[in-house]
Amino acid sequence: MSWTRRLLAVGALTAGVVVTAAGSAGAHGSLYGPTSRIAACYAEGPEHPQSQVCKDLVAMSGTQPLYDWNEVNIADANGRSRQIIPDGKLCSANRDKYKALDMARTDWPATTVKAGVTTFNFRVTAPHQGVMTLYVTNSGYNPTQPLKWSDLDLAHPVAEYATGRTATNGYYTFSGTLPSRTGRQLVYQVWQRTDSPEAFYGCADVDFGGTAGAAALAAAAPGNPTEQQLAADAGRSTARHDHGVTAAGAQAAAPASASFTTASASSTAMLGVVGIALVSAGASGVLLYRRMRTAAVPA
Repeated sequence: MSWTRRLLAVGALTAGVVVTAAGSAGAHGSLYGPTSRIAACYAEGPEHPQSQVCKDLVAMSGTQPLYDWNEVNIADANGRSRQIIPDGKLCSANRDKYKALDMARTDWPATTVKAGVTTFNFRVTAPHQGVMTLYVTNSGYNPTQPLKWSDLDLAHPVAEYATGRTATNGYYTFSGTLPSRTGRQLVYQVWQRTDSPEAFYGCADVDFGGTAGAAALAAAAPGNPTEQQLAADAGRSTARHDHGVTAAGAQAAAPASASFTTASASSTAMLGVVGIALVSAGASGVLLYRRMRTAAVPA
């Protein structure tokens, strides 16, 4: 192979590394307010969950689903969520990796809510253009039975929010209206991208009160993952946690209804390092080529 072709091959390989790094997909977020099942269990700690339901989740599916808390997705949903996700598999998006999220039980940590205008917070780790739609269960919902599409008030979403390619301080924060309900219910999230067929899903247990045992449920209110926890666990995740802050300006405090700060821009730094490597490899190749040309010229 000629030196010219070798240099071209090296350049192509290095460029491929850059493209791969820049195009790496990743998980892209979860409800933090109300808190999703997976975020609540991850907040307890994958290696030492506190609640029985989160212990059972780990016993069933291991710890990796919790480290990948923001990855409950279907890559080719393309607006067909109701057609491709069967009843009983809504919380897992019909993915075996997340099957424990479909457990029908009454001890999932639940966020206390009330009817009326409500602020929702979605911790986004990779902003995308799309539509975030939230549904709430019907008044006859039974949490001891697997969640079905017919359990949701599909005709009346509690919130619909057009998501953009930026996320202020790492969150999508938007308003919706919860209807009158009592007791334990569930908020179901469908985030369908409009720049890709990909969609993301989540189940957040909520408690409207007004029933016997409400005080006991309130004692099991969910926590949310901290940014320190995300940073410490980044190496154990197969998903990317570093796309969250793309709004202009310095990183600021999280929304008032949440208790977290922002994610770092480590993906940008990584791409910068790869870019430097590409430039360095290219420069070294040119220098080597010139030396070979010089050596090949007769004295």
